[in-house]
Amino acid sequence: MVARLVIVSNRIALPGSRQAGGLVVAVKAALRGRPGVWCGWSGRVTEGDPIAPEIIEGKKVSYVALDLASADYQEYYNGFANSVLWPILHYRTDLAEYSRADLSGYIRVNSYFAAQVSRVLAPDDVVWVHDYHLMRLARELRAGGRENPIGFFLHIPCPPPDILLALPQHAETIGALACFDLVGFQTDNDAANFGKYLELRGAAPRGANVFEIDGRRVHIGTFPVGIAANIYARAARTAAQSPFIRELRDSLAGRKLLLGVDRLDYSKGIVHRMQAFDQFLDDAPDWRSKVTFLQITPKSREDAHGYKEMEATVTGLIGQINGRFGEAAWTPIRYVNRSHSRKTLAGVYRCAHAALVTPLRDGMNLVAKEYVAAQDEADPGVLVLSQFAGAATQLQGALIVNPHEREGMAQAIRRALEMPQDERIARHGGMLRSVIEHDIDRWASDFLTRLSEARQKWSLLGGLRQMLSGLGAEERDSGKKTA
Repeated sequence: MVARLVIVSNRIALPGSRQAGGLVVAVKAALRGRPGVWCGWSGRVTEGDPIAPEIIEGKKVSYVALDLASADYQEYYNGFANSVLWPILHYRTDLAEYSRADLSGYIRVNSYFAAQVSRVLAPDDVVWVHDYHLMRLARELRAGGRENPIGFFLHIPCPPPDILLALPQHAETIGALACFDLVGFQTDNDAANFGKYLELRGAAPRGANVFEIDGRRVHIGTFPVGIAANIYARAARTAAQSPFIRELRDSLAGRKLLLGVDRLDYSKGIVHRMQAFDQFLDDAPDWRSKVTFLQITPKSREDAHGYKEMEATVTGLIGQINGRFGEAAWTPIRYVNRSHSRKTLAGVYRCAHAALVTPLRDGMNLVAKEYVAAQDEADPGVLVLSQFAGAATQLQGALIVNPHEREGMAQAIRRALEMPQDERIARHGGMLRSVIEHDIDRWASDFLTRLSEARQKWSLLGGLRQMLSGLGAEERDSGKKTA
């Protein structure tokens, strides 16, 4: 019997749903061709205690959809996960709003998830837990006697130990990651930061990226998330011929298109980007009325603290720029809060002359890779990429910028719009090869292979310890008989 892969994530995408975020795409790739179970929150919030999980049987994959009680949603999701862990892991300790009640809710929901996973878990199953919402899951499963191989992947950044230690009771969350057999990160820097944190907590190094703490060994690895590059490129070619994209091109009236696509979140650097575009229009009056900046920003987490204020800041700044530079026949910035399908976005990427992917801090940023995959290889656009996005380590053909440097960003925008075709082709070619080589299937395969190897080493070590313990007992017994 082939071992099943049990995926656990905060949200679950049930069959037929239109969810298409980076985590959803990654999980689907991991489950492709494998028998498995996907367990996660349904998105439903109940006023009373949640009813029994909804279980949907697919061809090879079973889906276990869990509801959350209203208090759990507020304390675990809006509270600790998104108002404490999210800002701290994005280096923003100043924005964290810690409360013991929210931490209690986080622990409670992790325990609830673990209990539901245990109900469907077979002894040979391999468990793969995703993202910062469920850092305690392995600890809860181990406490329940489960010794399955359990891996964890953090989709967002991991800051240095000094920042992690600023999290009150960090051992209950960050420290709980040591109960996993393998913890994966987007970049070498993220992995190194977690390794240093473990050492500060007394973990003993046991080889490259292996640490022993509290009687267990935890392996650390770097696994940069990719995309289905070839599939995405085909989708972009098809979408570029759609009525929607033709209408977009016609509306530009020959102007070049500058593009930004981000969730509304302070980590994405949208305000800094608008300020850079404002600086660009100031510095390059010859480009006024010749370029349109389209910023697509779907809203999310609107209940979380600070998001409404951020939206007001962004819309206010865009209004100022449009009022300052706009003309009767030209609006410098188009700001759209609607979400679009991945296929539609692929067409938008393909017709954009340049894309600004400039987060202040990001785990990987798959928009950057999607933009590269979507381009016409004979006439590609230019990627302007933040040095603080995980993708910057792989996409060296981009114009790498510091999003905090407004003038440097403005210069990069001009360089992108004026870059000759031969340089654009050369830069894009190298990035496309990297995106294809490090695709989503390789990411899933590399992680699961490493998890299997880590578990085998742990099992061998456990067997060796048991054997040595047995030999020691025999020697003691022999000594007693001799005496």
